[in-house]
Amino acid sequence: MPSDRDDVLLELLAGLNPELLRTPAEEAVHNELTDERLFVTELLNDAAVPHLSVARCRVLPGVTTQLHALSVNEWYLIEAGLGRMHLGDSESFEVGVRDAIQIPAGTAQQISNPGDDDLVFLCVCMPRFRPDVYRSLEDGAPTP
Repeated sequence: MPSDRDDVLLELLAGLNPELLRTPAEEAVHNELTDERLFVTELLNDAAVPHLSVARCRVLPGVTTQLHALSVNEWYLIEAGLGRMHLGDSESFEVGVRDAIQIPAGTAQQISNPGDDDLVFLCVCMPRFRPDVYRSLEDGAPTP
């Protein structure tokens, strides 16, 4: 259950400028996708701040990310583009700019970009993301 402090943080992150879509580091690896089929730029992920991590993610048009689950709570804060979100056993739903999607720990998840432009979102994990919290739910898929 998020605390009041978490709610304040999410409200601040949701107000970030969507004009800042790609960092120079993202541009440098524009043609290299992760095994998850998206670009990830870590903005804050440090053992000194164990309760939180923030990353900017980018999904190219026509791409669906790897079906996976995390053992930590996660929020997607959509900065640009349109997406289709799949969470657990629920019907998929459309997401767009300024939407905030809460993803409880252990929930199967995947996002698609049906649009013509990049889908860009902040990914906030509480506690912070580490590779051991990620579990691929696709047969034969590598786990980051």
